[in-house]
Amino acid sequence: MTAYAIARLQDVTMGPEIVEYLEKIDATLAPYGGRYLIHGGPTEVLEGNWQGDTIMLGFPGLEQARAWYRSEAYRRILPLRTANAVGDVILVEGVEEGHRGVDILG
Repeated sequence: MTAYAIARLQDVTMGPEIVEYLEKIDATLAPYGGRYLIHGGPTEVLEGNWQGDTIMLGFPGLEQARAWYRSEAYRRILPLRTANAVGDVILVEGVEEGHRGVDILG
């Protein structure tokens, strides 16, 4: 089942380290079938206080998403982001086509 890595990044310092991170991240995604679905862009806040840039990556499954995040290639570039941005990152599994709200009730 499709899985997603979702990040909300704030206080990003655009400089040489973030540029290097952006130049190298695509190569870390490819072996795990990862791809960008959302990469910043305008956000319309409808409820709450959502600040920062939203990034969403899609993967064939949760196993691939975890393997990407834990990979040596990604671990090497991760400090380039974490030293220059504050944020939250999660992995979450998607739902099957046709899923309905009541499906979580059992």
